[in-house]
Amino acid sequence: MHNDRLSLDVIARHVDAKAEDYCALSDRIWATPELAFEEHRSVAEQIAMLEREGFRITPHVGGMATAFVAEWGSGGPVVGILGEFDALPDLAQVSGLAEHKPTVTGAPGHGCGHNLLGAGSALAAVALKDALEAEGIAGTVRYYGCPAEESGSGKTFMARAGLFDDLDAAFCWHPNVINEVSTTSSLACIQAYFRFRGRAAHAAAAPHVGRSALDAVELMNVGVNYMREHMPSDARVHYAITNTGGDAPNVVQAYAESLYLVRSPHLPDAERLFERVKKIAEGAALMTETSVSVQITDATSNVVPNKALQEAMYENMRRLGPPAFDESDVAFAEKLQKSALTEEEILASVKPYDMSLKTKVLHDGVLAMPAREEVMMGTTDVGDVSWIVPTVQCHTACFAIGTPFHTWQLVTQGNLPAAHKGMVLAAKAMAATAADCLRNPDLVARAKAELRERTGGRAYRCPIPDDVTPDDLRAKAA
Repeated sequence: MHNDRLSLDVIARHVDAKAEDYCALSDRIWATPELAFEEHRSVAEQIAMLEREGFRITPHVGGMATAFVAEWGSGGPVVGILGEFDALPDLAQVSGLAEHKPTVTGAPGHGCGHNLLGAGSALAAVALKDALEAEGIAGTVRYYGCPAEESGSGKTFMARAGLFDDLDAAFCWHPNVINEVSTTSSLACIQAYFRFRGRAAHAAAAPHVGRSALDAVELMNVGVNYMREHMPSDARVHYAITNTGGDAPNVVQAYAESLYLVRSPHLPDAERLFERVKKIAEGAALMTETSVSVQITDATSNVVPNKALQEAMYENMRRLGPPAFDESDVAFAEKLQKSALTEEEILASVKPYDMSLKTKVLHDGVLAMPAREEVMMGTTDVGDVSWIVPTVQCHTACFAIGTPFHTWQLVTQGNLPAAHKGMVLAAKAMAATAADCLRNPDLVARAKAELRERTGGRAYRCPIPDDVTPDDLRAKAA
């Protein structure tokens, strides 16, 4: 097999040939935002397009109605490209406005750009398939339709079902304000409900016979907050009181509930910290003579970086260059910065990368790979895939510098030409790097050897307990 048959230029031409169709797909998904586990229209749109492209579809994988795998080709190597398509609640926004104006009050919106993410990944898979088909080159291309990234860890359930076990390499991307190959790890996390049960009573006539579940929730929160001084500085604990036991102050609350999220750079450390949180909950129950039950509802592993694949993807991105933003793209980004973004938001968005970018409105370069690896202070279910198969991710500039994620300011840009240009760049970077793996067995071998070294040879262990199903999370999401 000759390198020029799957060159970067060849891959880029195949991406460009289908780019308009998949930008339109992204816009349709943007216009019909759906929350975790409910992405039925988004999935139907993707499946219809991928079937027309000749992909074989396996629906309802991993126990989820909105998870699917689309596959083309046969034999090895087997490369997988990961897509997402879930939206966020209460973020509906009119497109192309520099002021907040919901399309429908309280409706969801694509505040993390997942309309672009799924469509861009599908475009990469299709372009790679077209290149292989045109040249008569063997190999298997898979697109993974991964639901519920924002709340539900769809990829974690897919990993538990063994759907990534036979992959040779996995590729993904995320819309961003900068262009780079991601070299960071991430935080592992465990999320669980703590449900306290006591005894109701009249709070004035007979308070002594009541046992307050709400007292237990509050005492647990106090205990966890005292623990913060005595836990690793790179760990995080967040909580929300999800049920206060009612609105009547003259009733001793017989039931109350809180939702905790525990994060740490490594899953075993997160698990140890979670055990401490459980002990605090048990102590709160003892102090109030209530009972407590714990239900883990969500968990993800930390990302395992892969330098071999990162270097290959960086070379492709360096040669591709940044998106070709025009005067109209820059004008709207500048307008949004001036009217809807603060200086603090602009500084926060570039601080992890390069502070000189604070004077720009759109990123017009490709960041060099950093000399040392850092930990991203966030969580992604891509981490579970990265424990099983060498995985690489890029970020491309789709939004104005300073745009915070999970906001209307991001939604308003999600179907504009600038966002499309970043999406197309990501498709080219992913497809070209997957092509590198298909034509270069040594790259795959080095990536797999690195994964074994970084994990110490430890087999993947799903952090979500076996008795927790997607249905449990879907019920809570509803």
